[in-house]
Amino acid sequence: MTTACSPAPRPTPAGTPRVPPFAVVSGAQVQSVLQGREQRIVELVEDVYRLHAEGATVNPPSYFLRFDDRPTSRMVALPASLGGRTRVDGLKWISSFPQNTTAGIPRASAVLILNDHDTGYPFACMESSIISASRTAASASLAAAWLCRDRPRPVSLGFVGTGLIARYIHTFLAGTGWSFDDIGVYDLSQDNATAFRCSLEQSGAAGRITVHDSVEQVIRLSDLVVFATVAARPHVHDPAWFAHRPVVLHVSLRDLAPAVLLASANIVDDVEHCLRADTSPHLTERLTGNRRFLDGTLADVMGGRVTPPADRPVVFSPFGLGVLDLALGKYVYDRLVDSGELHFVDDFFHELNRYG
Repeated sequence: MTTACSPAPRPTPAGTPRVPPFAVVSGAQVQSVLQGREQRIVELVEDVYRLHAEGATVNPPSYFLRFDDRPTSRMVALPASLGGRTRVDGLKWISSFPQNTTAGIPRASAVLILNDHDTGYPFACMESSIISASRTAASASLAAAWLCRDRPRPVSLGFVGTGLIARYIHTFLAGTGWSFDDIGVYDLSQDNATAFRCSLEQSGAAGRITVHDSVEQVIRLSDLVVFATVAARPHVHDPAWFAHRPVVLHVSLRDLAPAVLLASANIVDDVEHCLRADTSPHLTERLTGNRRFLDGTLADVMGGRVTPPADRPVVFSPFGLGVLDLALGKYVYDRLVDSGELHFVDDFFHELNRYG
């Protein structure tokens, strides 16, 4: 039995899902939207942390691609889904090649794919190293605000590691009202440390900026310490360096030995994520056989369920959640929609009739 063929598909009924247009967003466009909006970005990150704590996100483990011939390098996939008002799915694909810095280019490069909530179709591909650095810096700035809330305001800031992430963290601290009498800087490369100091001076950073000879000097002289290195294993082992009870933004995750964490209060962004991939908290869990050294998450602190103690150092170790990238990416996308500056690829999706 044969059936007559319809000459054309019926029009899509009003209100049913449609294939979204596909846009490509450059790094220049991303920066134009995010630059100078540090306070707004920190507020976005805070909202996402609260949504995540409420179970309104899907954020599975990150997936690592490593190479036998390039052991210091890796690529990481961060799939995620963000609920609430934003409702967007997607994937960040970020590479870390530390040797890039010897050629004068950044260590990390990334793209972010945004997928439509209703159809699953991707609707944007965005340069994402700026998004990634911004959400990392916003998370650090947010943590500093909450973890220092019941302490004297820090007057000295220390950076261990002086790459792009360190620069963004300083930008976000300054952009959300922080200022310091002293800023200490340390990097394995004296040239990088000096360049970072010059960058801070040119940005108009207040206070005295000093390049130190050792990690110990920076830690002992700082009320707020930022680790933003590419360390693959702990290199800071002595809890006595933290006897003055600083707040530590352990952004690079692998700098501190278990002995330091065990002598500190420990706050993470997400417990399951942070206790993976040989991070310092992961090594501490393996050493102790338990997770009792963790005090809670930043969302617990924001929700009043955890109060950071004043009698110990407080270490914030954020693994980095893909839902943060989605939130910032969608924010950028929406601003570009409003301004009419999106660049669409009109024929990106070509085979849209199921039967040809």
